[in-house]
Amino acid sequence: MNDMKIPTESKVLLGKILLAEDDNDMRRFLGKALQNAGFNVASFDNGLAAYQRLREEPFELLLTDIVMPEMDGIELARRATELDPDIKVMFITGFAAVALNPDNNAPPQAKILSKPFHLKDLVNEVQRMLAA
Repeated sequence: MNDMKIPTESKVLLGKILLAEDDNDMRRFLGKALQNAGFNVASFDNGLAAYQRLREEPFELLLTDIVMPEMDGIELARRATELDPDIKVMFITGFAAVALNPDNNAPPQAKILSKPFHLKDLVNEVQRMLAA
């Protein structure tokens, strides 16, 4: 019998997530929770920096706040889906009515998670979206 422990660095990652959130504490909190759940997460504090990263490499999910400096989350989501029509989008916001407004041209398949939310709900929703 072999009791060797597998190093945590070699665990299988469930998917690549780009996280755009301008609140530093919220970004760290969400990033850590998703990494602990097995996701590979790249975090950015504004939409423009996140968009530049999306242009460099593919991600399976864009998890973005709506209200951010330099480029808001809705514009980021629009541009992300132009780059990759298969990318999944989830908005995390305290302003769900803004995301739901049909005049904003948000990607129609985007999910909305309203703040405040439980981390377990976020991880479950992300897992559902990436499994679909």
